[in-house]
Amino acid sequence: MSSILEQRKNQVYEKGSTGFDLACEQKSLAGSVSQRACVFCGSRVVLYPIADALHLVHGPIGCAAYTWDIRGALSSGPQLHRLSFSTDLQEMEVIYGGEQKLYRALVELIDWHHPNAAFVYSTCIVGIIGDDVESVCKRVSAEKGIPVLPVHSEGFKGTKKDGYKAACDALMRLIGTGDTAGISPVSINILGEFNLAGESWIIKDYYRRMGVDVVSVLTGDGRVSDIRRAHGARLNVVQCSGSMTHLAKQMQERYGIPFIRVSYFGIEDTAKALYDVADFFADPVLREKTQDLVRGEIKQVYPQLQTYRQALSGKRAAIYVGGAFKLFSLLKALDMIGIRTVLAGSQTGNAEDYARLQAACAEGTIIVDDSNPVELAKFVQEKSVNLLIGGVKERPIAYKLGVGFCDHNHERKIALAGFVGMVNFAKEVYATVMSPVWNLPKTVGKQVRHENT
Repeated sequence: MSSILEQRKNQVYEKGSTGFDLACEQKSLAGSVSQRACVFCGSRVVLYPIADALHLVHGPIGCAAYTWDIRGALSSGPQLHRLSFSTDLQEMEVIYGGEQKLYRALVELIDWHHPNAAFVYSTCIVGIIGDDVESVCKRVSAEKGIPVLPVHSEGFKGTKKDGYKAACDALMRLIGTGDTAGISPVSINILGEFNLAGESWIIKDYYRRMGVDVVSVLTGDGRVSDIRRAHGARLNVVQCSGSMTHLAKQMQERYGIPFIRVSYFGIEDTAKALYDVADFFADPVLREKTQDLVRGEIKQVYPQLQTYRQALSGKRAAIYVGGAFKLFSLLKALDMIGIRTVLAGSQTGNAEDYARLQAACAEGTIIVDDSNPVELAKFVQEKSVNLLIGGVKERPIAYKLGVGFCDHNHERKIALAGFVGMVNFAKEVYATVMSPVWNLPKTVGKQVRHENT
């Protein structure tokens, strides 16, 4: 575990060493080239899947370019969310202010696209020059008759988690403004599900077969009208605890809606998520439908998983993801297909997350908070990893080291949720780990060394 910056040593732990006291929830160390993203990026990935809303980035063009199509979030209808508009602030706006340019942009875009709501994202430069985005949004909202919502995501002092909070605060301005008539007493909102590669459609179908009404999905394949009436649901089911727990707590406080945390990744956690919802409503018929659904789905996918397990047993994996909530489901899923996890880390985990992770990991597993490319590359080599699971920023690390890679972040195009998602995951892991391409770097390396001698 060499090559760790001295100031970061308390954010890295190897299970089996003395005393578990992992530091977390800290600002990234200057010079460590953190894998984290900015506040604006955090807010953007939460709100982006609302497909019938206008998303306007108030800032330099680079902010909009960086987050264009940042999620693999599919829509069953409108595609407005994919257009990534920007006010493109220039030097003159930085000096004299960009409020008039924001106003003109909002009016023109709303007249052209007729959205059901508009989100205006304040970026770092806006926080520095002091544009009153709130007043501009109120003015345009009054003129155009739709919600125009400021997202205070200035990032020069924050972290990605602050972006999640900004997105939740914006959503709370919409929730509670719609009619709740006709909502079933057996109803839920799904929070933190972003319809990556169509995953919310898989999950909603499970609940439909159980007899549970899904009022809204926040925010996958989202619609403004559904979000406005989300306060009529009886239960909030939080899929991504890192991004949406703040919203769930706000809805509990304001509307009295309880919430539970779930995961739809892997057989075990998907089944538990469905059973937990059934148990909340305490309906014997609902519970029986859930049992039939789970039994039928597992019967269909389990033989396929066993085939992959035979081929993958003994392989070693490293996991580095954004929210720590993903880690626990990934550990179980990898274990089911015979792969041992030797490195596990996240960008935004808290003390409770890491204590739970430490208990779940095997001896010798490295646990890391807010890592960087140098550290990750070193750990992957030291632990003889066959597979790295991460996001777009971790992909080059794996490929440069000649290691298989699986994308588990929000850019992916393969559905990994639910029972069918577990089969997709096993298939993807098998395809990358067992690919003969990883033999080529070793062969070429041996040849070069031989020629040099």
